[in-house]
Amino acid sequence: MISVLLVDDHPIVRAGLRALLAGSGEVEIAAEAANGEDAVRLVTEGGFDVVLMDLQLGAGIDGAEATRRIVELPRAPRVLILTTYDTDADIVRAIEAGAAGYLLKDTATDVLVAAVRDAAAGENVLDAPIAARLERRHESGLSPRELEVLSAVAGGLTNREIAAGLFLSEATVKSHLVHAFTKLDVDSRTAAVARARSLGLIR
Repeated sequence: MISVLLVDDHPIVRAGLRALLAGSGEVEIAAEAANGEDAVRLVTEGGFDVVLMDLQLGAGIDGAEATRRIVELPRAPRVLILTTYDTDADIVRAIEAGAAGYLLKDTATDVLVAAVRDAAAGENVLDAPIAARLERRHESGLSPRELEVLSAVAGGLTNREIAAGLFLSEATVKSHLVHAFTKLDVDSRTAAVARARSLGLIR
């Protein structure tokens, strides 16, 4: 049996996933966590082959940051992201954090079980829609940092606020935006956000 830690802040989602995976005969939900901090703590205690991790976990650290902390631990389990969020910014951040794969919550049960099995065996897992999104991001030419800055702009933050949040100078933020404008063929923050959203690059 593959030992799995299930991380999601919604009890009903955890219950549903537990029921689905229990019927596979291959996967055992050994523990659950409702937030990123508890997930990291449980992993330090050991015993898991795979972590199924949601991205948005309410208060505290999010799934990408929890993933980063987990994969840095000795003998870390593999982390699979299982989420409803499918923008390029989310995907890139999770993969850069060290996730072994990225699946959406509408994934078929047999695909999810196969992904857990493959992750436990050391393989990387991306379902077809996610792989297509990564390819589209690659074609846009936007770097992960440019996506991060655009996501912050979409959230209504000023350059100063973005700089503080990402530990950059305001000049660097402006530089990232100028490069993003060029790659998206736009000339304003509003147009850049609209274009990036239409391409599915950011939320």
